[in-house]
Amino acid sequence: MAIAPHMNGKKEFANGQREVVIEARDIVVGFGNHIVLNHTDLDVYRGEILGFVGGSGSGKSVLMRTIIGLIHKRAGSIKVFGVDMDKACDLERRAVERRWGVLFQQGALFSSLTVMENLQFPVREYLKLSQRLLDDLAVAKLEMVGLDASVCSKFPSELSGGMTKRVALARALALDPEIVFLDEPTSGLDPIGAGDFDTLIATLQRTLGLTVYMVTHDLDSLHTVCDRIAVLAEGKVIAAGPMETMLKSEHPWLKSYFRGKRSRAGYQPQGKAMTPGVTV
Repeated sequence: MAIAPHMNGKKEFANGQREVVIEARDIVVGFGNHIVLNHTDLDVYRGEILGFVGGSGSGKSVLMRTIIGLIHKRAGSIKVFGVDMDKACDLERRAVERRWGVLFQQGALFSSLTVMENLQFPVREYLKLSQRLLDDLAVAKLEMVGLDASVCSKFPSELSGGMTKRVALARALALDPEIVFLDEPTSGLDPIGAGDFDTLIATLQRTLGLTVYMVTHDLDSLHTVCDRIAVLAEGKVIAAGPMETMLKSEHPWLKSYFRGKRSRAGYQPQGKAMTPGVTV
């Protein structure tokens, strides 16, 4: 079937349908007697920034880790780039894994390695490059995320929270992936730092044509950078669509999350409560 290229890396098939790059079907994941994901379905489209939300402990990060193979599922199927990850041989699986990058919630940098060594770690696993090329690649990836060579010799313990996130993102980009998984990328950052990181993600997605799967609680991120939002509740994806769809939903959880007191729709400055018909 012919595929036509679109802006920002988005692709559509000839019949106008978006290309699905991640297809999760009927996923069941549990720990002991506790079922976290209960026959969950999710599609991720090429070139989009998908915000994946849900209550604390709902299983958002569990699904992400299941997709990338870090958590074993009890049932269901996962296809990435059309490859069934259960049926793929080791060579096929490694080929798919090379096409994604992951930023974990706390960065997950190796504490005993320098920034440069952390960035070079995934490259050494898949490619045989000279040390000079490895060093040049590390610096190039740091510059992509707004850092420079001055941090190369630092250890993770010497980095601020924002710098740790950026270094971890640079490592996720080391192999020029097509998909980037982000687990709570703005958690622990102040509002300015979180806004800057959102801008960075949007810029990288646009310039590199990335598909971004972002687990987040950050309503500002959902409003400003996400093309589509998927909501997990009671072990299932209960809604998926743009922010407009979320704001119009009458589902109790969606109303509370997207139109509650702490949402943009529900927020009013202290002492400035709105009264119908009165302009403040």
